[in-house]
Amino acid sequence: MLAFADPDLDNGPRTDRSTTMRMCAVTREVRPIGDLIRFVVAPSGEVVADLKRKLPGRGLWVSASHHAVAEAVRRHQFGKGFKREVRVAPTLAADTEALLVRFVTEALAMAAKAGQVVSGFGKVADALERRQVQAPIRALIHASDGAADGIRKLDAMVRQNAGNGVEFPEIPVIAPLTSEQLDLALGRSNVIHAALLAGPASKTFLSRSHVLVRYRMADDDRTAGHAARNSPIQTVRTRTT
Repeated sequence: MLAFADPDLDNGPRTDRSTTMRMCAVTREVRPIGDLIRFVVAPSGEVVADLKRKLPGRGLWVSASHHAVAEAVRRHQFGKGFKREVRVAPTLAADTEALLVRFVTEALAMAAKAGQVVSGFGKVADALERRQVQAPIRALIHASDGAADGIRKLDAMVRQNAGNGVEFPEIPVIAPLTSEQLDLALGRSNVIHAALLAGPASKTFLSRSHVLVRYRMADDDRTAGHAARNSPIQTVRTRTT
């Protein structure tokens, strides 16, 4: 599963997420907790990721990066940090990414249930045409395995609207999920494109997508959580689980 005073451990989740800092058990860098993933030991003795930072017990924090989590496993960092025998799956880094994907998928489903998602090429194109006047758009979503032609056309619409001289907020373009995962989230088949409309649920989806993108992109950049930090999600094409 997924989900930081000594620098590595704490006695439970904290509430002030904007200012709380913790040290990554792998890089030893002190970072905001939004840049890290909290791990705890389940009653079974297995190390699990606590994405919501709500599971009880002491936490060990690792940079939100596939590479950093894999390194924590390789270095036996969890046993050292928790100072006890723990069970750590060798696939913990991949399992963590899979849970992040599920976390994002669930958030998109909640946004759709709240009426904050439109899907299908035609409906998305129409929403982009109307833009902020009637349908405020917070993000353009593509399936990561979608055909290039449709993606190119909708991306061009975003760029065209951005350059028409009207003051509209920038629309991030993201592709964190496959078509199958979009289908699951939206309850329909063959979803390739979607537009995220304004609302609380859409903010949750963007926040969770930000973490997933960082988790994947940090490996590409050979960093441990710097990718996309402190900036809106930009157009990304990342690998999927």
